[in-house]
Amino acid sequence: MNKRQGEIEKLERAFWDSMIAGKPEIATGMLTEPAVMVSGHGANKFDHAAYTRMARDDRYKLVDYSISDMDVIFPRDDVAVATYQVDQRMEMQGKPVQMNVYDTSTWVKVEGDWRCVMHTESPVERKPH
Repeated sequence: MNKRQGEIEKLERAFWDSMIAGKPEIATGMLTEPAVMVSGHGANKFDHAAYTRMARDDRYKLVDYSISDMDVIFPRDDVAVATYQVDQRMEMQGKPVQMNVYDTSTWVKVEGDWRCVMHTESPVERKPH
């Protein structure tokens, strides 16, 4: 992994760490406004205030995560696309939930700093026995 790829991986981990720490102000500093999230729940476009409300919703809390298979491509000097797998452990309405997902994040350079403009999450399909 080269220096630019390492920079994006560090940002991804810092974003996940901010969710565990309950510090949405760290995450909003890494997001464009608006930003977009696409998951099995649909497409969601949000500003910083809406992200902060989502992050502070105690019904859904990220407890732990592990990232694997990180890859980053740069289709242009000011655009980075990160792909990786995440094993995430959460509390959803007080109950422990574990999910394994494939994620992508698209980062753009804004005034010299990387900002995440779009993130997607897709569940890993369980293979039949």
